[in-house]
Amino acid sequence: MFKPEIIILHHSLTDDSKTVSWNAIRQYHTNTNGWSGIGYHFGIELVGDHYEILTGRMMNEQGAHTHDHNHNTLGICFIGNYDDSDVPPEMWQLGVKFVASLCQMLNIDNRYVLGHRDFTTIKSCPGEKFSVIGFRTDVQVLMH
Repeated sequence: MFKPEIIILHHSLTDDSKTVSWNAIRQYHTNTNGWSGIGYHFGIELVGDHYEILTGRMMNEQGAHTHDHNHNTLGICFIGNYDDSDVPPEMWQLGVKFVASLCQMLNIDNRYVLGHRDFTTIKSCPGEKFSVIGFRTDVQVLMH
C-alpha cells in the first residue's frame, strides 16, 4: 500500500498566468509521456486573482514526479519558473499552510520536505530562487 513519507517540491518551469496551466501539464503527462494521469499529487497555481491548490493524483496513489523515488513520496508542483522569479508571497504562504497540514495529517517530519533537486543534479526544482530550507523552516514554525 502506498504510504507517503516524503514531500517533494517541484516547479513547472513555465510562466504562471491567470489562466489555468494545470490541465496543460496533465495533457503533457498523459499524451506526451504516456502516463495514466498527471504525475503530481497537487499543484499550486494562480487561478484568476488568487492562488489555489489543485488536485492531481490521489494521495493513496503513487505519483510520477521523481524518478526512482515515487514509491513513498508526494509531489507538489508550484506553477511558475522559480529559477528566474521569486515565489509570490501569497503562493508561498498557501504552500506552507498546505504542506504543514499534510505533514501533520500524514505524520511526516518537516525535515522530509525536500526539493526535486535533492534527488538529481539535472533538475533545479523547485527553482534556484526557491529556498527549500526557508520553506521547511516556515512549515516547522506553523506546525509548532
